Amino acid sequence: MAVDENELIELEQVITAAKGHASPFTELRRRFPHLALVRCDASDVTEPPFRSFPQLDLHLLDRSEHCVQITADPLLAIGIVLAAKGPLG
Repeated sequence: MAVDENELIELEQVITAAKGHASPFTELRRRFPHLALVRCDASDVTEPPFRSFPQLDLHLLDRSEHCVQITADPLLAIGIVLAAKGPLG
């Protein structure tokens, strides 16, 4: 299932609404149960982020090929990776 423009806007709103070191992960899981959600440290991801925020980077997951990979194409996205730049709650 692709991530549409409205979902991208809502994803960004939830992420930017998280204050300080609060993690938006729980709220994202609640609002987007159809998306795979992964948390990791920003140093664990070498690909450029789809979007970058002060506390984390947002990457899109694609599994259209045999292996899961990071994509910049929302039409291929089946999930997201939240790559924390520091400790998140």
